[in-house]
Amino acid sequence: MRPHVTGLAARGVAARAIDLPVRRAEDVVGIYATAAGDLAHRVVGGHSYGGRVASLVAAMPGHGPAGLVLFSYPLHRPGAPDRELRTRHWPSIRCPVLFLSGESDPFARIDLLRGAVAELLPAATLVTWARRGHTLAPVLDEALDHVAAFVHEIARPTGG
Repeated sequence: MRPHVTGLAARGVAARAIDLPVRRAEDVVGIYATAAGDLAHRVVGGHSYGGRVASLVAAMPGHGPAGLVLFSYPLHRPGAPDRELRTRHWPSIRCPVLFLSGESDPFARIDLLRGAVAELLPAATLVTWARRGHTLAPVLDEALDHVAAFVHEIARPTGG
């Protein structure tokens, strides 16, 4: 995540990575929530597994972050899009969500991701790249531009 953190800092967005043990995502939600601290005014997120954990944290009652950024969300197991999608918790997410995904990601068949986002997260935005898989490294600068714009929009004071 170092290129993500460094790239966001260059765009005026303070970010830090959270190290997570590799276990079932549901088993490390508490670790992520504790490490992230008070989420009320923060945008949280992660890549793949880390994003799934962040989405589970965002869905917890009383843990609503200001926003959620999901790089290459693992919607399903590779090669198994016909099995249960990892979206059961999505209706509990109340903040704006930014998805960044390759259209050839084996963890997220793009038609299923588009449908799930539209159906379950009406306040979400999905940005995709053709011919990109589970890593967005070749388009990271563009992806981080989207993240910075998303974060700055959330941080913008409302009212008149």
